[in-house]
Amino acid sequence: MDPVADMPVLSLRHAAKSFGAVRAVVDGTIDLYGGEAHALLGENGAGKSTMVKMLAGVHQPDAGQIEINGQPVTLNNPAAAQAAGIAVIYQEPTLFPDLSVAENIFMGRQPLRAGRRIDRKLLREQSTELFARLGVPLDPDRVCRGLSIADQQLVEIAKALSLDAQVIVMDEPTAALSATEVARLFEVVTTLCGSGAAVLFITHRLEEVFEICQRATVMRDGAHVLTTKVAEVSADDLVRAMVGREMPTRTQAQHGTVSGQTVLSVQRLTREGVFIDISFEVKAGEIVALAGLVGSGRSEVARAIFGIDRYDAGRVLIDGQPLRKVSPAAAMAAGIGYVPEDRRLQGLVMEMSIQQNVGLASLHRLQRRGLISSASERSFATDWAQRLSLKYGRLTDPVSRLSGGNQQKVVLAKWLGRQPKLLIVDEPTRGIDIGTKAEVHRLLVQLASTGVAVLMISSELPEVLAIGDRILVMREGRLTAEFGYQDASEESIMAAATGQFEAQAS
Repeated sequence: MDPVADMPVLSLRHAAKSFGAVRAVVDGTIDLYGGEAHALLGENGAGKSTMVKMLAGVHQPDAGQIEINGQPVTLNNPAAAQAAGIAVIYQEPTLFPDLSVAENIFMGRQPLRAGRRIDRKLLREQSTELFARLGVPLDPDRVCRGLSIADQQLVEIAKALSLDAQVIVMDEPTAALSATEVARLFEVVTTLCGSGAAVLFITHRLEEVFEICQRATVMRDGAHVLTTKVAEVSADDLVRAMVGREMPTRTQAQHGTVSGQTVLSVQRLTREGVFIDISFEVKAGEIVALAGLVGSGRSEVARAIFGIDRYDAGRVLIDGQPLRKVSPAAAMAAGIGYVPEDRRLQGLVMEMSIQQNVGLASLHRLQRRGLISSASERSFATDWAQRLSLKYGRLTDPVSRLSGGNQQKVVLAKWLGRQPKLLIVDEPTRGIDIGTKAEVHRLLVQLASTGVAVLMISSELPEVLAIGDRILVMREGRLTAEFGYQDASEESIMAAATGQFEAQAS
């Protein structure tokens, strides 16, 4: 059955929403059909989140209308959206941590026995039935504190099923999940669509769109620009629709053309129980990608190189000189920059201004008689903001006001201001939109072309293949394979990452 031949379960028609002078959505239009997963795509600031909040009853549109099964509805609040059969699963669910899974699913709607006491047996049975429908073995009696993000999302999905939700909106659900958890979530999405629900899937990862979605809608600058069947377009088509321009790609001539001196040499680096016997080199002008599944030890190796974490054996050399252990100060002095995986917790001081964050790693250059010169700090930040095309209001604004992509640019500016010999970047494009992702890729390629050595850790195989000159693969704390860019493929990298073959890293 073609779901598009039927009436949409939910329609948003020409919706508009402004916040003061900011026009967040100027023409939000989308149709969701039962039995279908529908992707909502767009750069940060395209209006996706505002559209979701209109569907969730958090915001009411200034113009346009929402229809459920062809009938106009007004969603004055989240309770009204829930009553209309709309459920929203956010990237980081907000459950009651000290209550059980079953209690969270039926909060406020618990089945009662005589005397208005909660019927715990029925509560458990109904929860078990919901998880059976989803095909996941989650214990209804388990306390939610300590559940993984993936399991928390499953609790929210079970809650949506218990409410007979017709429309389930998933806002960046895979951003914090491992590959195994993503695969399980996709099985759940398939189950939901098979039961007749309409799933709206919001993601920055185009490979997920082609794997799980049947149709896609693209927003740009608050307006609807495209709705299409996924099978009829390519990833490049969707990117062009999102950004309104052709995206730069790294040409074959730009791969592996620099054979500079060895900048980083890692020799038999070992930390008991975490990683063992790690050896590799990164040359000037080279981008080496460190791939592997979450938990393979990639980030821990990077942290040990930069001196954040200790290691038990082996050594790290920069330009042939041994680097002192467990000393980020020594790593910085040797010319290493480090962009961590979690920019908000490890890369930025969220309460400080944009210009203060940009200058944090270069305070020695901004001092005048032992004090930080505000004028020097502002000039330094302005220069890097222009170089990286940073989008901001004022440099004195808290960095927390920036979008995720622009926050990532601030972290990059902080380290690039030191003119490093070696830049370590851990998940450099996680959680940022397609356009900004391409800008970060362009920046890394440009850095390599000027002779900077780049060590990039990434879980995104298209990213690894797009800009890596060499790809090293880790599995369970060991290097299992090394590929040149010409020899690498998604299949071969995943085979090495999952143990389908063991190739000795050279």
